[in-house]
Amino acid sequence: MADGYDLKGTRVAFLSWRDTQNPEGGGAERYLEKVALGLVERGCEVTVFCAAYAGAPPDEVVDGVRYVRRGGKLSVYAQGMRALRRGDLGPVDVVVDVQNGLPFFSRLVTRRPVIVLVHHVHREQWPVVYPGLSGRIGWWIERRFAPFLYRRSQYVAVSRATRTELAALGVAGRRVAVVHNGTDRIVPVTPGKAATPTLAVVGRLVPHKQVEHAIDAALVLREEHPDLRLDVVGSGWWEANLHEYAAARGAGDTVVFHGHVSEEKKHEIYERAWVLVLPSLKEGWGLVVGEAGMHGTPTVAYSTAGGTVESVAAGMSGLLVDGPQELTEAVRTLLTDTDLRARLGDGARAMSHAYTWGHAQESFALVVHAALRGRLIDSLDPEEPVDRAGRRGRE
Repeated sequence: MADGYDLKGTRVAFLSWRDTQNPEGGGAERYLEKVALGLVERGCEVTVFCAAYAGAPPDEVVDGVRYVRRGGKLSVYAQGMRALRRGDLGPVDVVVDVQNGLPFFSRLVTRRPVIVLVHHVHREQWPVVYPGLSGRIGWWIERRFAPFLYRRSQYVAVSRATRTELAALGVAGRRVAVVHNGTDRIVPVTPGKAATPTLAVVGRLVPHKQVEHAIDAALVLREEHPDLRLDVVGSGWWEANLHEYAAARGAGDTVVFHGHVSEEKKHEIYERAWVLVLPSLKEGWGLVVGEAGMHGTPTVAYSTAGGTVESVAAGMSGLLVDGPQELTEAVRTLLTDTDLRARLGDGARAMSHAYTWGHAQESFALVVHAALRGRLIDSLDPEEPVDRAGRRGRE
């Protein structure tokens, strides 16, 4: 290949708890799908092992990627280990172990090179999603056991913030490659912002996304903007709780729950929104930030959420705040300051073009190539260039 490396025929197995079609799927699964497609385009044979769900075939091939679905939300881990150990996924040259809090413990059942893909560390999420003993065990696995188990493995982080978090867990040495998310091409929709103040929240409806904070902000600001509307896009196991929360506070038609929508509908909501509100407790990157940015919609997010400090250029493409009260104040400012909203919208649109899936796919492919050759890569993507031998960063 002109780039100095060849992956043709390389067999890559991803172990992930979900895929993009799973009702609980989100940005992490979109990332997996994109880098998997990038490997297929470079001649790899790619298999994604993930959890089964209602209506999904147990085995299928989509765009050249083979999907094998077994097990449920938790049993998928044991099923994945067994499938890898028994060879059910076919011959494998490289394993990508997607660690969403818990890894697949693949290092225990294969001698092939393992790449650990981490979107963010779940320190804050464990007690929220799994309060009590189960959460403490999960955090111990993520904090202690996983770094030990994969102490000689290559890591991929989706942001520098995640890389820093991994270092705090002891994932040290020159073996963490940062491969940022990209932004999909814009879906054509009828152009133009809504005539009345409109906010949007887009993502999985789970506790740590803290959609309640956006609802609270909307209801406070409704006193000043009676025609304000908050569009909530997405689904998840916390959805019923959010409906109850909004109803108990008399949200009425101020808060509209759209559920899972088509790509076109999602982009229509981005286009009409004045502000994207991202009150998430933690984000590895924040894929929705770039999606909204393509439509000139700035984001208000928490500065403590991790990857948002990179996906949002504070004061240029959106605003970063430190708590619910500041979140409300920042949204208030953007609703009333037309010039600021327009300037940040322009910055958000420019920012959405700064990170491409093509670049992410190339970077991830280079990590796979290095793993095949027994090399570890340490990089801060995208500043460090790729040399003619296909190497990025330090080895």
